[in-house]
Amino acid sequence: REKAEEELGIPPGPAYGKLHAGETVELEDGRVIDPERVVGPPRPGRSLVYTGDTRPVDATVDAAEEPDLLIHDATFENDMAGRARSTGHSTAREAGEIAERAGAKRLALTHISSRYPGDARGHQREAAAAFDGECFVAEDGQTVEIPFPDAA
Repeated sequence: REKAEEELGIPPGPAYGKLHAGETVELEDGRVIDPERVVGPPRPGRSLVYTGDTRPVDATVDAAEEPDLLIHDATFENDMAGRARSTGHSTAREAGEIAERAGAKRLALTHISSRYPGDARGHQREAAAAFDGECFVAEDGQTVEIPFPDAA
């Protein structure tokens, strides 16, 4: 952006979107700017899948397509699987299974039941038993960095 504004005099606005989309733009003064002058090579994007308050479903696996981060309901530990089914929630193990099937890189477990006050280590263990990637229990207000993948 700095190069576009300072060196080439491209005003902020729609021209930026066109350049990022790989389109050449013509400025009001008649100059033509090719995207290669201001936009680097394409790089893979980042992906985040957030399931919300749910049972595990195949649609999550189908839609996820190897997300960088999957945030999944893990209300109960596996010993409460019946309760999870009857109340429309997931167990931590089920969340781990969905993450594994989806090819997720990281799994954040969320919506932990209040029956586990301050200690969701069992959730993490159960999910990790089914999922080979990084697994953690999300905390209120937590910020999670999702870095861009290295360009191939």
